[in-house]
Amino acid sequence: MLLDSFEPIHGVLLCEGEDIDPSLYEAETSNLSPEELEEIRRLHASDTAIDKEKDSIELRLAKLCLERNIPYLGICRGSQVLNVACGGTLYQDIEKEVSRKCPENQRVVHIDYDNYDGHRHVVKVVKDTPLHDWFKDSLEEEKMEIWVNSYHHQGVKRLAQRFVPMAFAPDGLIEGFYDPDAYNPGEGKFIMGLQFHPERMRRPDSDEFDYPGCPSAYQEFVKAVIAYQKKLNIATAVPKPLNLNKEMENKRRTIVRSFSLARNIYITGNGMNPSKESELQAGAEFLESNTALSLQQENRLKQMGATIRNGSSYLERLKLNEERERLARNVIGKMSVEQLSDLMSFYFTMGQICSEVLEKKLHGIVNNDSL
Repeated sequence: MLLDSFEPIHGVLLCEGEDIDPSLYEAETSNLSPEELEEIRRLHASDTAIDKEKDSIELRLAKLCLERNIPYLGICRGSQVLNVACGGTLYQDIEKEVSRKCPENQRVVHIDYDNYDGHRHVVKVVKDTPLHDWFKDSLEEEKMEIWVNSYHHQGVKRLAQRFVPMAFAPDGLIEGFYDPDAYNPGEGKFIMGLQFHPERMRRPDSDEFDYPGCPSAYQEFVKAVIAYQKKLNIATAVPKPLNLNKEMENKRRTIVRSFSLARNIYITGNGMNPSKESELQAGAEFLESNTALSLQQENRLKQMGATIRNGSSYLERLKLNEERERLARNVIGKMSVEQLSDLMSFYFTMGQICSEVLEKKLHGIVNNDSL
């Protein structure tokens, strides 16, 4: 109900928050001991306070975006939500699951509680990705590195299959990813996750960005949202009625009238005034003879014409049955009481025989099926 209240949704920007409930991404594979889990909760008390309701809403929101191709930009926790929503997993704690396994020169500090916006670490940007395009003027060809802010103790462990990495930290942690099949801002496509905050990458005591490319993620996201909104408006717009010339309007009315008559015959099973039969026939003939269409449309119209023509056939069969019933009544009306009694006895006996034979046949079918 909450998601319904957001409609229409043209884009979703999701960022920050507590850790995602570990049970949502196969946390049992972390191999962390109870003592280590307790230490993590103590060191990151503000992050490990799980909010299951928030998880439920945000995961459903992310899945909604994926189902409809609604532009989605996930920052920090928002990127982790996106990965989990697609079947990916997370490290419950980077220091214990990643850093301690790395050589000393590759270890990275991903969180500094005393330096929220100021703390930075280097990431290597992957070529031919949106991140590369945004920061290309700040990248050295050989290093392909930028410094990003960092405030997280969890991160992507197994990246969902649909995504492609855009940046790696020296310890191997994925710091950005996107869906290449759902990225074309000009056409309203944008599905991306960034572990860092480009909007907070600014010089000390200044509004100046660390890199000219920092605003690009948001500019491209907004471009995608606007394009998606336009597509949605076009798709939901009420089509204007066609202005038909007099001849086409008469043909349209003939078809509508024919379908109406055919429907009434089908629903009620009753006949109709013989003077109206020509209207059924006219509608069927028009539908079957109209060939100025695609083959698929032509076949469909012929089927529709056959449906209307079947209405006339049904009416003819109905009249034939009525004639047969009238003749039968005339013949039976001329029979004597004895003849009528014998006739009833005969059909009663036939009915019993039919019932017995039918029962045996059905019983045989059941037995054969059970074998």
